[in-house]
Amino acid sequence: MSNRRLVIGIDAMGGDHAPENELLGAYQALEQLDKRNCSIRFFGQENVIRQSAEKLNIPLERFSIHHADETVTMHDEPSSIVKKKRTSSMYLGIEQVRVKETDAFVSAGNTGAMMATGTVVLGRIKGVSRPTIGTFFPTITGTPTLLTDAGANVDCKARHLLEFAIMGSIYYSEVTGIEKPTVGLLNVGEEPTKGNEAVLETYPLLQESGLNFIGNVEGRDIMTGDVHVVVCDGFTGNIVLKFAESIITVLRGKIGGYAERSTWNKIKVATALPTLRSVLKDMDYQQYGGVPLLGVNGTVIIGHGKSTPVAIKNMLIRAADVAEANISGKIETFLAKRSEH
Repeated sequence: MSNRRLVIGIDAMGGDHAPENELLGAYQALEQLDKRNCSIRFFGQENVIRQSAEKLNIPLERFSIHHADETVTMHDEPSSIVKKKRTSSMYLGIEQVRVKETDAFVSAGNTGAMMATGTVVLGRIKGVSRPTIGTFFPTITGTPTLLTDAGANVDCKARHLLEFAIMGSIYYSEVTGIEKPTVGLLNVGEEPTKGNEAVLETYPLLQESGLNFIGNVEGRDIMTGDVHVVVCDGFTGNIVLKFAESIITVLRGKIGGYAERSTWNKIKVATALPTLRSVLKDMDYQQYGGVPLLGVNGTVIIGHGKSTPVAIKNMLIRAADVAEANISGKIETFLAKRSEH
């Protein structure tokens, strides 16, 4: 890796609690990123950023600010940003990645707008017909499972699912250090003859792909740790993701309700609290930060709209990981070699 200092940009105006959570999260990430020779640049309305920083007692001299007149809202049409909001924090942040003034850009703002703007402004890697997003799930073994697509592409053909598997495998390998991650195709059964038309067509493509394909997997396999990369269309993946995000809320509610039934129950819960917190922490989306938009020429990380400062911190760290590993470059190289054969 070059000794050049990496610049990680963040949309200070994106997310449900911007810019406060963005500022707090960036401040929490600052020390760790500084040790990795990375700096943080805020994109957004400078006066709003400075006022919030003063209220939160955050020293802005340790950051840089790129002023943006406009903000992309959750109500903006995703495809309209490149035409109607070119002075927005989101557009300018992604544009700065394109011209290589920043090495990565993260936002907890409008997810659809991030995907559409990232794809149009940065362009697709040659050989990628549809960029994808992948998200990590905790597992029993402690080695996470990557689910892709997690919501970028609702309707997919077999070639799209093959590309998701390739990009997911490269990303997983670079992030975890596992050289040949296993790949499973999400299906309603393990038999190769089961599934819809797209899944049936994808199975032989994955068999011939050179990836470490282990066959069909079911929903129950996602969190067992038996497979590293699980491939599916974005419609299915997003339902799985949203369901999984609800589990921690349900568990907390059930535990709280159990404790309220009696004093003895409260004592039992209090005794088990350290263990419960440790288990629930592993299942908390905040620990995984954001998800990368794989398949575009640059590093773009998309966060949850409700991202807390902890989630923002981890999203910035994830952005540094992806930028340092040059994931987009490695995807491009792999696909170029594959097209030669």
